Amino acid sequence: HWTCPGLPSPPRPICDLRVLNHFIQEARDAEVAMKSCRDGCGLTELVSVPQTTVNFDDWERKNATEQAQEVQTGLWLLHQALGLLQASMTDVDLNNHIDNSIRNLLSINAVLRSLNIQEYTPPTSAVGLEGTWKVSSVAEVLQVHVNFLRGKVRLLLVGAEACQQDVS
Repeated sequence: HWTCPGLPSPPRPICDLRVLNHFIQEARDAEVAMKSCRDGCGLTELVSVPQTTVNFDDWERKNATEQAQEVQTGLWLLHQALGLLQASMTDVDLNNHIDNSIRNLLSINAVLRSLNIQEYTPPTSAVGLEGTWKVSSVAEVLQVHVNFLRGKVRLLLVGAEACQQDVS
């Protein structure tokens, strides 16, 4: 049925790390833009973000579903944090970077779907979530964003079963 006209083809896994590297570079660009922001760049409240440190022994002990859940929870937390930034920013240039970062998080979720990673159901709030910490500045949120993409998201993509198969 997949070859019949008018039917969509199944999504192909997106395993090329250059896609993630592009998102990491754009996250770094937002972090750099933050350093030049003078007014309208503050946070009015503490925000929950994912922990970015990776204990490789613990990570390897987790099954693929647990790893995916941890990454998806982190992406959801970052989306929430960036949404708060977006609402409180008055600096236009930085706001453009934040908008782009939010779009990139949505794209990363699409990449995860392409790898047959189960759809994520976010919690109703970040209260009591494991593996989180609170930050008080925009710079910290953006630094966590870069580090989370470089760490746990990269590990999940590199280890994804859909990317381990030989393509012939």
